[in-house]
Amino acid sequence: MEKFKFIAMVALTVVITKATFAQANKISKEKTVEVGGAPMYPLKDIVSNAVNSKDHTTLVAAVKAAGLVSTLQGAGPFTVFAPTNAAFDLLPAGAVNNLLKDENKATLTSILTYHVVAGRLSAMDMMNLIKAGHGEAMVKTVAGENLTLGMKGKNITVTDEKGGVAYVTVKDVNQSNGVIHVIDHVLLPK
Repeated sequence: MEKFKFIAMVALTVVITKATFAQANKISKEKTVEVGGAPMYPLKDIVSNAVNSKDHTTLVAAVKAAGLVSTLQGAGPFTVFAPTNAAFDLLPAGAVNNLLKDENKATLTSILTYHVVAGRLSAMDMMNLIKAGHGEAMVKTVAGENLTLGMKGKNITVTDEKGGVAYVTVKDVNQSNGVIHVIDHVLLPK
């Protein structure tokens, strides 16, 4: 009986190991995209990749200030619309520095989580949702508010609840726990 249990445990370990290797192999075959002068590796999580992008230093600082690092390193999956430094520069003068203050952590957190959708939405997934919605699709953010996806020519647009529009400039930056789509404007909740 003990021999049977041992064989069963070995067989189960082999099955789990094969499944883990299969998932890792699938992820490793995904295309490595360069963002902000750095390769974004599909086997790394969202934060571990983002810290290497010179175009996302403001976003990374904001994620750290809001205490969201461990969340975005979690299992997910997450779809993150990641504004560039240039996108943050379009906000009114002093807005970013003000948001990074401890007393504004709740506001900063609500803005950052407004850029995150639960689940993994590839560009093709978004285009299919837009097509099914006859030109637009609403997605709920982890902040609980909506973003509207659309198309302008061949470009995916993301519209916030205040009417601000961001364009996806780099799509399908796959991560171990989701996908990033780089955008050119900061999205603002109501």
